[in-house]
Amino acid sequence: MALPTGSPVGSRTRRPLTLDSIVRSALVGLFVVLMIVFILGPLLWLGVRAFAGNWTFPNLLPDDWTLRWWQVVVNDGALGIAVQNSLFFAPLTVLVSAIICLPAAYAFARFDFPGRRFFLISLFATNAFPKMGLFVTLAALFYALNLMNTVLGILVVHVLGTVVFMTWIPAAAFAAVPRNLEEAARDAGASTLRVFTSVTLPMALPGIIVAAVMSFLASFDEAQGTYLVGAPAFMTMPTQMYSLVLNYPTQVAAVFSILLAIPSVALMLAAHKHILGGQLAEGFQIK
Repeated sequence: MALPTGSPVGSRTRRPLTLDSIVRSALVGLFVVLMIVFILGPLLWLGVRAFAGNWTFPNLLPDDWTLRWWQVVVNDGALGIAVQNSLFFAPLTVLVSAIICLPAAYAFARFDFPGRRFFLISLFATNAFPKMGLFVTLAALFYALNLMNTVLGILVVHVLGTVVFMTWIPAAAFAAVPRNLEEAARDAGASTLRVFTSVTLPMALPGIIVAAVMSFLASFDEAQGTYLVGAPAFMTMPTQMYSLVLNYPTQVAAVFSILLAIPSVALMLAAHKHILGGQLAEGFQIK
């Protein structure tokens, strides 16, 4: 069959440009530029500020570069203790939260009991209101129980911030496990524990990993409650930022901000496959 003259194979018909398409493309491009500026702009500013010496207006770049501020952070004993405290409380919070919340997540996913939806929705109560009011109330209770400036008091505050992640996301992961696979394992002679460890848990593990990462980040970045309950006996990296902003040059605060962001970025990159795969979104769609 002869091809029409002037119509090469594989050519596509181009739509004529209209005013609406031009405006739409311009708005999309403007939105992308604004997102880049608002997301990457502060990070670039921190990176430059952390190595800046003198910086006089109106120069766009510092007059000189230095590693002095990194040495100040590394050699400061208080900052080192804050790093150790953050790396102590965050994994411990994830562990305690998993022990408390994962059985509840499995129950929400597999059992229908009175008040189930009410309890599911009530888990958002800790995040539905300004946290400072909750922390002030907790502080009054902690004073009565002698939990102020204690590891247990800080741990309670951190666990409260992880309950939603460690319950909703694993609950959706458990609910998504096909029941016929579990029944097939039982028909093959596997015990209830064997079915859970061999079928249910491995299939729900990606959602549990996402919940653990989100819980770690929530604990690692917790500042208000930790400062109110733990300071000055226990200073973590976020709470130490307060004293840095007040008592140190801005370059030191920039260095510490970069150090504070490293664990968060590393964990998000490690779990990005499951997060981008929808595990995080699916966690809030449990019925």
